[in-house]
Amino acid sequence: MSRSSVTVPSGLVPTTELGQTEAVETIDKAAVFIVEDEPSGFEELDEAQIRVDLAAAFRLAARFDLHESVANHFSAAVSPDGKQFLCNPKWRHFSLVRASELILLDADDPSTMERPDAPDPSAWCIHGAIHQRIPAARAVLHCHPPYASSLIGLADPTIPPLDQATARFWGRTVYDSEMGGPPDDPAEGARVAEAIEGHSVMMMGNHGVTVVGESVAHAFEELYYLERACRTTVLALSTGRPLSPMGDDLADSVARMWTRSADQGLAHFAELKNILDRDDPSYRD
Repeated sequence: MSRSSVTVPSGLVPTTELGQTEAVETIDKAAVFIVEDEPSGFEELDEAQIRVDLAAAFRLAARFDLHESVANHFSAAVSPDGKQFLCNPKWRHFSLVRASELILLDADDPSTMERPDAPDPSAWCIHGAIHQRIPAARAVLHCHPPYASSLIGLADPTIPPLDQATARFWGRTVYDSEMGGPPDDPAEGARVAEAIEGHSVMMMGNHGVTVVGESVAHAFEELYYLERACRTTVLALSTGRPLSPMGDDLADSVARMWTRSADQGLAHFAELKNILDRDDPSYRD
């Protein structure tokens, strides 16, 4: 895919890139980002905990109506290079996923789809490509939420900064306007991986959404707010009245505020797991 088919709205350039820190200098309203690598700390990975967190994400996605049938898929890396990753079993409903059921895959294994427990072909193409190419993408969530799916069908799917939730995605979202083929085509998976590299949110035209994060909790928080932002946008557009978005400077400021609140996502995910534990802790099995 040519980069011309991927657009990031003017205003804020991405402020949170996975596995990196950024220093920002503003010169005549043009942001210059200086990127430095951070120590990964991946040697402390706990596969058992990652299994529990990923299983919780499936259950929560079902509760929040973020999934579609049994066709969507989440994954989480369990090796330092990101190539060993967990994924949901083929066509297992999100509301029933258990930690022990998650299958362990190797992004470098060309025989994966010959396994008796092979994943959904589109899951392998998208998640395998991302985990193979982007070690910092520790969690990859791909689904078709209703409001996001409505928005990506528009000629202009941009999320305007109407409130704090929508401004979270100002300048940080890849809008992919060229679906290059069916999602079970390896070439399409490679194209998606190339497009999302360096970003955490991708609105996939005529398809769905993909978010990546440094942990399952971080990725789920992005997905949670992405669907809320799309819902706000769709509802605002449905009134037929003129929108009143924030100015670029305010939207930039609010988006940066979110980058200082990453721990909120961890706390939110922990609380959501507490709710699951109260209602049905079987996801931990």
